[in-house]
Amino acid sequence: MGKRCLVAANLILAFVLICGCKTLQGVFGDGDEQVDSAVVATWWDGPRIRPGVALIIQVGTVAAPPTVMNVLVDQNGDVTLPLLLQEPVACDGLTREAFKQKLVKAYSKYYRQPMVTVEFAPYDGRGVSPYGTVTVLGEVMRPGPVNMPPTMDLTVTKVLQEAGGCKPFADKGSIRVTRCDKDGNMTRTTVDLKEIGKDGRIDKDMPLRAGDVVWVPETWY
Repeated sequence: MGKRCLVAANLILAFVLICGCKTLQGVFGDGDEQVDSAVVATWWDGPRIRPGVALIIQVGTVAAPPTVMNVLVDQNGDVTLPLLLQEPVACDGLTREAFKQKLVKAYSKYYRQPMVTVEFAPYDGRGVSPYGTVTVLGEVMRPGPVNMPPTMDLTVTKVLQEAGGCKPFADKGSIRVTRCDKDGNMTRTTVDLKEIGKDGRIDKDMPLRAGDVVWVPETWY
């Protein structure tokens, strides 16, 4: 079981951001395992620009109508824009406001008092979400990152549904949610799907944050 867990973790490390937590022990339910901190994502404090996110950028002046540009952040976290073709503009990890200010400064070389707006393109659940991801591992059909919707209403049951549901030998009574806060402190919470379903305890369906890791263990019987 331990080897399978580590293989699953390695498959998704490329998708997960680095957290302030150092070395995690027992995240996957087995105390003899050590899991690299990259398994748990960075504290989420708002939607961020990242590779694969689509943006709508408008640049104009008081005297000129805005130019509307639909761009996709490339794999390096950059975008290429008109008049700034000399080099790509880095935006990975920035908020919309921070990127806007960066573009205002860049376009000031060409326009007097440029007017810039930066918006996320309408997100339909596909592609990369600027709202972050929740990572699902263990006994699920599709382990890996699940995009956080703009409504921010992802719960344990919803994220498991997005992951294709639990496998036949999943321990649905001992699902673990691992979370790192902005100070790097790690907490783990156990969620019992049986209690939610059988007893109708919707209040036990834990709301998730971007960066959470949901682990579904294998039953021992």
